[in-house]
Amino acid sequence: MRRIVDAPTVATLPYSAGVTAAGLCFVAGQFGTDGEDRPVGDVERQTTLAIDHLEAVLKRAGTSLDLVVRTTVWLRKLDDFTAMNRAYRVRFPRDPPARVTVAVAELLFGAAVEIDAIAAMPGADTR
Repeated sequence: MRRIVDAPTVATLPYSAGVTAAGLCFVAGQFGTDGEDRPVGDVERQTTLAIDHLEAVLKRAGTSLDLVVRTTVWLRKLDDFTAMNRAYRVRFPRDPPARVTVAVAELLFGAAVEIDAIAAMPGADTR
């Protein structure tokens, strides 16, 4: 069974904020933006906000950051890796999920960082 999870804010692009299927929740890339899709602050602040947005979608799906098994982080500048990690570590302090981090030439909205996630659903047998 597949279920669409809406974002807490109105989506302006043609994609689902999250989709649950097979005991997992797949969350689309989230940005550290305000309600008008404007990046807020430096990469550290944007990382915090992006994870806040991830958490909101996960909560709507019925899961949480504690059950995230994998993230992908896209950075506009690899030089921002250390600053991104400072904020990331605060939200994933113990047993962090597996992660892929890549640098890209450009991100939507002029953002410095984008993060997506895959989380287990509570009680799901994902063996």
